[in-house]
Amino acid sequence: MPARKIRSLYNLVKRGRSLRELFFATTILFTSILLAPLGIGQIAQADTQVSDTNPKQWRLVWNSNPATTATLCWNTTNAGSEHRVFIRQAGSTDQRTVVAQRNAPYTTQDPKLFFHHAQLKDLLPSTKYHVIMESDGQASPEFYFLTAPAEDVPVAILFGADSRSGQEARRKMNRMLARLLRESQQPERVPILALAHGGDFVYDGRKLKLWSQWMEDHELTVSDDGQLLPIIPSRGNHDGGKIFNEVFAFPPEDKNFYAINLSPQVRLLTLNTETSLAGDQRNWLDTDLAKSHTKYRWLLAQYHRPAFPAVKVPWLNLIHWVPLFEKYHLDIACEGDGHNIKRTPPIRDSKFDSQGVVYVGEGGLGVGQRTPKTNRWYLNSTEAKTGQGHHVQLLQFGKEQLTCHVVLLGGKIFDKHSIGVRNTVADKIPPVRIQPAATASGS
Repeated sequence: MPARKIRSLYNLVKRGRSLRELFFATTILFTSILLAPLGIGQIAQADTQVSDTNPKQWRLVWNSNPATTATLCWNTTNAGSEHRVFIRQAGSTDQRTVVAQRNAPYTTQDPKLFFHHAQLKDLLPSTKYHVIMESDGQASPEFYFLTAPAEDVPVAILFGADSRSGQEARRKMNRMLARLLRESQQPERVPILALAHGGDFVYDGRKLKLWSQWMEDHELTVSDDGQLLPIIPSRGNHDGGKIFNEVFAFPPEDKNFYAINLSPQVRLLTLNTETSLAGDQRNWLDTDLAKSHTKYRWLLAQYHRPAFPAVKVPWLNLIHWVPLFEKYHLDIACEGDGHNIKRTPPIRDSKFDSQGVVYVGEGGLGVGQRTPKTNRWYLNSTEAKTGQGHHVQLLQFGKEQLTCHVVLLGGKIFDKHSIGVRNTVADKIPPVRIQPAATASGS
């Protein structure tokens, strides 16, 4: 018996919903009961098209404080007039309604789609919340998600990039992400909080048809018991245009660089290689790292184009960002774009240094893989690791070590390495000046 759907129906009755809405909810409930013995999942994912005001293409976005805030997004094919989320804390029957604050057609209307963004505020840290999306009386299945902790406890995230092509591989990777999420919630495991996506979601960010397919496929990241995998998005070079901000609930002109705390001791900075890397973004990065490096045990960054690439030539972040990474002791930089597997040794001042920054990547969430150029000085070492294969990085943050596993499609561990907590005082180390190694280029 699908207990969470019975609770959903009960909550609809409790709210005094209309007969039409109760009929719809009852249909969902009994369809689930009848199909369950046939092995058909309770939540239809990725294979049903968006229609009318039936909420679909669900995604939960983290781009502010994930301990107390999250943004739930969905799509419909009709504009509708009433869009909201019903949310309740696990173990409670008290339910509140959050009206979607932003409802609009996508910039491009091929296909015809409308997005709905509901920011969920005043949440409690380390708490499980059940949610139902509703548009004009049509309701989604009930899902749940977990907020980030306010305590200094071990946490984990997934990092991956480049899901823009190879749909079948992308769908397989999404199913694996859902399994990893589910397994991490078991006792004695380090819970996975979210997926940090390093960009190149689609091949052409100005085509809504490609985004629509990506959003359908993203439904496969929902675990088999209904847990949503929050996404922390970074813009890639294929993600140009306005649709990116509409998909991920950023303000229309947002530049897509921001920072969030995954726990009181883990800070993640998301940067944007597709706008000016100097100027405002570099100043913001300098300011944030200056106040963060003595406050947090672990500092990491994610962005798309690599500073220490395994295939392409270095991007301009080698000039504008790397000196700041090194000055303020960034622990690990997560990069995409190259379509391969890469881990560098710790690098400082253009050489190996135990107090340097480790660079990992370079994208394997479905895209075809390339051959790393292992003759490069930072890859031609026994301390480096390169390869090919669809994969995701599993980053686990403890009190003594940051551990990174490269998990291949199918579950095999390709690489595992750890970084210890540093004891050096960053403000005693002068800024490192790096000369550009090559003219920046990319595709």
